[in-house]
Amino acid sequence: MILPIIAYGDPVLRKVAVDIDKEYPQLDELLENMKQTMENAHGVGLAAPQIGKAIRIFLVDTTPFADDEELEEEERVFLSNFKRTFINAKIIEETGNEWAFNEGCLSIPDVREDVFRNETITIEFLDENFKKHSEVISGLAARVVQHEYDHIEGILFTDKINSLKKRLIKKKLDNISKGKTNPDYRMKFYNPKKKTS
Repeated sequence: MILPIIAYGDPVLRKVAVDIDKEYPQLDELLENMKQTMENAHGVGLAAPQIGKAIRIFLVDTTPFADDEELEEEERVFLSNFKRTFINAKIIEETGNEWAFNEGCLSIPDVREDVFRNETITIEFLDENFKKHSEVISGLAARVVQHEYDHIEGILFTDKINSLKKRLIKKKLDNISKGKTNPDYRMKFYNPKKKTS
């Protein structure tokens, strides 16, 4: 089932997400819904807070980047096969030079900015079968993982840009939080007047 993506301005995007265990209710269904939601919105990653759940899950599928002619063949092949489910992930180390890349976010439609991130990460996580992994990831795949990892830490890519650029996009962000945006996928906008249980 395709779920609405939570828009910028909702407090759930600012929560530090909590670990889950394998008894989490309807986990398989949740993961399938997240996958369908990500694909429907043409995303390369989706974190649970973006569908309103402050739990430490995110999905990454870098296949769309594999068509980038500017990348070296080796990286294109890697990206075409890089599909992962990350549960209870923890980045252990970030190394290499910081480099800029123009990032966007499904929760912040029509806003793109250059963000600096480390080249390589070491991350520990559980997969959808709760099997433990430790992986060293570099390049664009590492960047996508870092972006989604930030979501489960309550951090958005717009937090990582300089103050001048933040001022320049402030009106756009305000409009998104008020529902004044029109992406080609369903979104859910925060209504502070609405009581949540």
